[in-house]
Amino acid sequence: MTKPIIFLGPSLPWELARELLDADYRPPVKRGDVYLAAREKPPLIGIIDGVFLRTLPPSPLEVLEVLRAGIPVMGSSSLGALRATELESHGMIGVGSIFKMYRRRQLIADDEVALVYSPGDYRPLSEPMVNIRHALSAALRSGIIEKRERQVLVRTAKSFYFPERSWGHLFKAAEVHFLSEKIESLKKFVAAGDFDLKKHDAIQLLRAAASFLKIAQAPDAALPVRPASTGR
Repeated sequence: MTKPIIFLGPSLPWELARELLDADYRPPVKRGDVYLAAREKPPLIGIIDGVFLRTLPPSPLEVLEVLRAGIPVMGSSSLGALRATELESHGMIGVGSIFKMYRRRQLIADDEVALVYSPGDYRPLSEPMVNIRHALSAALRSGIIEKRERQVLVRTAKSFYFPERSWGHLFKAAEVHFLSEKIESLKKFVAAGDFDLKKHDAIQLLRAAASFLKIAQAPDAALPVRPASTGR
């Protein structure tokens, strides 16, 4: 039986992904890849990571034509969340917190999920803005920083070009505004926590895909009911 095709890069290591879903894992998706994948008639295509810089990503129209051909498409975490927001009304299945934030327009810009990564092993080399926002919100709730301080840090991180975003860069820039004790407390808080929303949403997509396929491949199963979009 044909395996689902999942486009995955820096959001989640492939070895961990394979523990969650038996699939044909492919590098971050670029223009034309979804068309080519659809020709293989997989039971499902999952879009998690895509290209942002040197090569064009798949357009909404490319994904829409695959949906119209009857192939289920799920998206989460990164480029997948962006395309799912645009194409939810056409049947694309959005999964995870980042998808929900785009759908509610709590996030707007593409650079919120963009990062740079090592081409060999997809290791992230910068920190996506959406993860920084998430960690700073948690720090605010925990009393590590105050509301005004969070606003300053978010504004500072947002001012960086996305390939240059990192916690180290942010902490260095924060020295102008904050006492060293405050920065050290925030460093320890961030280091001790798991604030990788993109990773969590990628995991959610793989679990949702496994459930979707289990229903679709059951003996005498009717066409699977489109699952509700999920959040973390």
